Amino acid sequence: MPQQPELINERSSSESSARDAEREAYLERLRERLHDPDFRAIEGFPIGEDEDILALSDPPYYTACPHPFLPEIIERWREEREASSVMRHSSGDASRVTEDDYHREPFATDVSEGKSGYVYTAHSYHTKVPHKAIMRYLLHYTDPGDVVFDGFCGTGMTGVAAQLCGDLQEVQGLGYRVGDDGIVRAGTEAVSRLGPRKAVLVDLSPAATFIAHNYNTPVDTPTFRREAQRILDEVQEEIGWMYETRHDPSGENSSEVGGARHGAPVRRVETEHGQRVRGRISYTVWSEILICPQCSGEVIFYEAALDEDGRVKKTFECRHCGAAVTKNSLERHYVTQFDPVLGRPVRTLKRMPVMIEYKVGRTKYQKRPDEHDLEIIERVEALPMPVGFPTKEIPFMHMTHQRAVMENYGVTHLHHFFLPRARHVLSLLWSKASAIADPRLRSFMLFTVEQAIWGMSLLERYTPTHYSQVNQYLSGVYYISSHIAEVSPWYILRGKVKRLTSAFAGFQTQTGHVSIATQSATIPPALESSVDYIFTDPPFGENIYYADLNYLVESWHRVWTESEAEAIVDQAKEKTLQDYQNLMREAFVQFYDWLKPGRWMTVVFHNSHNAVWNAIQEALLSAGFMVADVRTLDKKSKSYRQVTASSAAKQDLVISAYKPRTGFEQRFLERSGTAEGAWDFVRQHLAQLPVVVRLNGQLETLAERQDYLLFDRMVAFHIQRGATVPLSAAEFYAGLRERFIERDGMFFLPDQVTEYDRTRLDAESVAQLSLFVDDEKSAIQWLRQQLDPQVGGQPQTYQELQPQFLRQLHQASHEELPELSVVLEQNFLQDEADRWYAPDPNKASDLEKLRRKTLLREFKEYVKKSGRLRKFRTEAVRAGFADAWQRNDYETIIQVAERLPQRVLQEDADLLMYYDNASLRASCVMRYPSCVIRHP
Repeated sequence: MPQQPELINERSSSESSARDAEREAYLERLRERLHDPDFRAIEGFPIGEDEDILALSDPPYYTACPHPFLPEIIERWREEREASSVMRHSSGDASRVTEDDYHREPFATDVSEGKSGYVYTAHSYHTKVPHKAIMRYLLHYTDPGDVVFDGFCGTGMTGVAAQLCGDLQEVQGLGYRVGDDGIVRAGTEAVSRLGPRKAVLVDLSPAATFIAHNYNTPVDTPTFRREAQRILDEVQEEIGWMYETRHDPSGENSSEVGGARHGAPVRRVETEHGQRVRGRISYTVWSEILICPQCSGEVIFYEAALDEDGRVKKTFECRHCGAAVTKNSLERHYVTQFDPVLGRPVRTLKRMPVMIEYKVGRTKYQKRPDEHDLEIIERVEALPMPVGFPTKEIPFMHMTHQRAVMENYGVTHLHHFFLPRARHVLSLLWSKASAIADPRLRSFMLFTVEQAIWGMSLLERYTPTHYSQVNQYLSGVYYISSHIAEVSPWYILRGKVKRLTSAFAGFQTQTGHVSIATQSATIPPALESSVDYIFTDPPFGENIYYADLNYLVESWHRVWTESEAEAIVDQAKEKTLQDYQNLMREAFVQFYDWLKPGRWMTVVFHNSHNAVWNAIQEALLSAGFMVADVRTLDKKSKSYRQVTASSAAKQDLVISAYKPRTGFEQRFLERSGTAEGAWDFVRQHLAQLPVVVRLNGQLETLAERQDYLLFDRMVAFHIQRGATVPLSAAEFYAGLRERFIERDGMFFLPDQVTEYDRTRLDAESVAQLSLFVDDEKSAIQWLRQQLDPQVGGQPQTYQELQPQFLRQLHQASHEELPELSVVLEQNFLQDEADRWYAPDPNKASDLEKLRRKTLLREFKEYVKKSGRLRKFRTEAVRAGFADAWQRNDYETIIQVAERLPQRVLQEDADLLMYYDNASLRASCVMRYPSCVIRHP
């Protein structure tokens, strides 16, 4: 059987010395680069001092800034690959695969992987694709030693997946069989080879790349556990008194939680009152104090609002006046306190401790805070602010000043996020972790401690219905609850240390297999055509404000995201959807340059808005990529927003796109604007599409192989490259049937149709695509599906069609959709029995010419009008844009587009494509009359 790659648990002294020497040499080189103003001027360069960036970095494989050594790393990998004994082909040929040798269909399978497992849960983050899901794509598209790229890497799961492609148990755990020859098989079909891949990971956020570095770099877990225990013990010795509480064995002021364990040690302290027992606090619950709108009396929310099960009642009584109140009807109670850090009074919410859970030995108890507990809290509050604790003013951000106004909670500076005890403990933990001499161990300890930052802040909700109060904050939002759980460091970190030790003992990576950079994905690449595959999960619209949410953790590292380069829609920074699309286009242009010709990119999409979907597709196409397939990725467990928002997308979409081969691009340059060039495109595009996809025993109808979408792809390919579209729709449809083989409404190359026919014999049936009618274009597609026998339809009368049509109709408010009878007359024919049928493509050109005349006549009326277009026929605008494009009349496209409703423009992929490309060309011609637009 294939052997597991050698795992690094403990390095020999010679290996350690060599790595340390290499690191120091690269640190000095990085220090020199940081002094270069041009280097610091690179887009997306993080905000931070040189020493803080150096402290976070671990060169040459991880830099907390743009990666100056990446070309060296990739060249090193190339040399290793050529010298490697891992063979590309089962024939024993170890030579590198050329561009023409490589062929993969898109991974046309819906993937479902849960957000669980020791690796996935080792560190939380706002979004994360399970590494097991990514492994399926890597095994399909790559071979051992291939270079994988992720330009929006987040926590580095792509790097984890790349390395685990060499882990026999992990690969077998996905359901694959691995033979003695290292071939990975799904059933009887060979799909890949066992072996690790290399990975280049890039992200704008220092918080994200720091997590990615620790996920993808080996660590000595026994030493880590000993060091973590040492730090927690020292914290206990130095400030353990802050978390001590008196236990009353009589039970008058406490109640046991769960059963006591026999023989558990109990700490007793002799006092003048006799024998006292001290317990250690697990967490203290703080309740907000609110004001009754009826009597202005104070309402302790914890006491008034919780039922016996710990859930908040819809209505409850004011203890003073008996009025029935709700949470929303109560008023916030502000108090003024002097802030010694700011040197002035500040306004904050009034809170009080209401319950303490603590342990005596191994037995849990709960109690109301007594006088001794309140004295300790006052004593801690009187201490000065710990040295080095983050106290910066929170900058104006959407998540802290618009979505949730932190100032309303008394939070204007970073230290306001924490109660006094948490400030002292976190500061002590951070300083002790930072003082560890070994760079790798120090980094991993900070990786551990930073996971307590949100969980020890005011963001930590008290959730009595949950078993544990560890990290009960809401992800993806700054939310301060009326109940806060102030946890102790032992409560939050002891279990985390055990889990990390277990996780990273079973999952060991290899130094030098992953290279990580902190920079914008839009900066120019280090080397062109050096990447074998791209898997990326980019930001989508304004789903998640990563820079805002990472600000709190990054403040401890003192290195922050340069958010101007962040590819999101940001209300606070006035970044629009168009800005987002432009940033994504710039990123995809760089990805296109990185990727080898003929290779694939997988893009995970998570957003419920059509406008964002169109923006991402337009960005892909304008960068030069061609979309070949769209599938779903189900992560099983849902985020807070997915659970609570009816409009939130419940599954991710996965876009498979490819970079056309060099030979085809060269041929297209020679034939652009000709029919030959168009048909050459169709041939190479069909070659990239999946041939057969099974779905519950049925063959799936592949939309990408249908005539209308092939036509759309052909038009888009020409427009993105500034070429004249040489064929009308009718000419294209007729030529398609002359040159290619049609099956079930889909088109195939001759060598593909044999496989389809063979599989078709064994399939139960072919599943039909369902269409909703929302404009004229979709109405025509739906009617063709109903009337064309080639796709399962049959001739029908108007009376038969009309009820079905109305059931599918979801007309947009702006759409001036012609009557069904008009659509039929302009696009279909009638037989002697008054049944409508789809015309023979060879006879459809006259129909199309007549319809095009009508559409252009309507478009001219839109051009003549002034002001916003509120009601219009979208198909007429599409026809007008296509006509103007052929005449290089970019101004007409721009003028009409800017009079359309913004939502319509952003949600219609065709209109958006014409507008974006016309804007680019008009701008270029205005500045440089002889300009040539760069095309991929």
